[in-house]
Amino acid sequence: MPHWLTHLGALGLFSVAVVDSSFIPLPLPGSTDLLLLWLVAHGEDPWLLTAMAIAGSLVGGYATWDLGRKGGEAALHRHVPARLLGRVTGWVERHRILAVFLPAVLPPPIPLLPFALASGALGVSRLRFFVVYGAARTLRYSFVAWLAVAYGRHAIRLWSVTLQKWSTPLIAVFVGLLVAGTFFGIWKFRGLRKTDAAEKRAMHNSAARASRAREGA
Repeated sequence: MPHWLTHLGALGLFSVAVVDSSFIPLPLPGSTDLLLLWLVAHGEDPWLLTAMAIAGSLVGGYATWDLGRKGGEAALHRHVPARLLGRVTGWVERHRILAVFLPAVLPPPIPLLPFALASGALGVSRLRFFVVYGAARTLRYSFVAWLAVAYGRHAIRLWSVTLQKWSTPLIAVFVGLLVAGTFFGIWKFRGLRKTDAAEKRAMHNSAARASRAREGA
């Protein structure tokens, strides 16, 4: 992979973790895990990198939870596929702790976004979400960092030998998809805010008409 990727360091890992845990889609699931593995395998401080991955993930996870809290069912219908919506909401309603912990600790393809959104929309408290989600992310990224310390160098050598000539095109595609995903997430978020504003105006107008009707009577 290009040398600039290793220069992202802790700040770059924090930024990737924020996006990876938010409602902005990333082209590669588990991007934080892969970048953490790569950086630790290249000799960076595993304690610092693990802490930055956890902190960034908490910021992104909270943004997703807060979007669900503010958007309610509208946010769920907008961001969660219809085929998953019933199962996700049912899990959150019946297992409020496991529905946060398992998606946060398990690797892809277990989706995180639907459960984090549903946790906010269905009333999981901020404190419970932070405690459970933070514990899960701590376990996950600590395990990834340990793997990087123990086996990371071997994985790096394997990558370098087999995929070196494809590394630059792959990173270029990844960055392009990341930029597109970021703009897509911003567009979706702005659309949700406009929908909320329209609903509030409609409710205000309805209340005003009802008040005028009572005064006329």
